[in-house]
Formats: sequence, C-alpha cells, structure tokens
Amino acid sequence: MDYTVRAARITDIERFVALCGEQIGARGSGTALDAADMLRQLVYLPHASILVAERRREIVGGTVLAIRPSVRAGGYVGSIDLLAVDPGADADAVTELLLVEAIRSAGNKGCASVEAPRPDDPTERARWEERGFTDIGPRMGRELAPAGAGGRRPR
Repeated sequence: MDYTVRAARITDIERFVALCGEQIGARGSGTALDAADMLRQLVYLPHASILVAERRREIVGGTVLAIRPSVRAGGYVGSIDLLAVDPGADADAVTELLLVEAIRSAGNKGCASVEAPRPDDPTERARWEERGFTDIGPRMGRELAPAGAGGRRPR
C-alpha cells in the first residue's frame, strides 16, 4: 500500500487528534480540545512542523516536530513530541516515512540533532533505532551532520 507524507493543513487536525487518542489525553491537565487548538496554532509557526501520512487521501498517521535552541547541542534541536499511526495502517511503513520526513525537516531548519521520548514498546523502540536513534537518558536522539561534514547523515 502506498503512503505519502505532507505538511498538515488546519483541516487535518481533528483527524490527527483522533489518531493520537491517549497520547494527547495523558499529557498535562488539558483536554483533547486544548491539544487540537495547540496543533492548529503550530500549523502556522516556523519553529514547528506537523506532518501527516496519507493513504488514498485518508490520514493514517502524523507527527509533531518542535524546534528549540540548545546551547548544549550547539544549535537547534528538533523534538519529535508526538508520533501516531492508525492501527489499520502498516505501522512500520508509516513510522518510517514520518521519521524520514521529520528528520529531513529538522535538518532543513538547521537542527544539530533530533530527540524524542523513548518508546516503552521494544518493537517501536527498534523502529527508532533503525533510523539511527540511541538512548540518551529518558529520551532517544540522533545527531544530524551538516552538509559536507564527515559525521552521520540523515537517511
């Protein structure tokens, strides 16, 4: 099955929030409506990227990448705050596409590295490790080498 990834539009947010389910509901004391309002704002901000995966014009996954400055990292850090995939979709394929695009977006925005919460599920963690992420405390991360540098490059 072919999947495509694109930048989210404001009309995609309700479906994305529905896909996230417990992932959003468990955060803070806000409601899903609060999360939807936040995501609608992030669609328009340059220091964030919301990406959605589609299959036959239906949203089957999405991720949120937030950019923050970091003195420790020596530049900007991309933080993948959320990644959700529809249970009926191919989780490996959708996760792969979303991570590739999130890493590319972080690199395009000048990030020195990308971080994400470490998944509890070993299968999910293995997906991230295949993309070059390693454990860094309670999170996972990977460095992004600038063009022409000898370090690890995003795939």
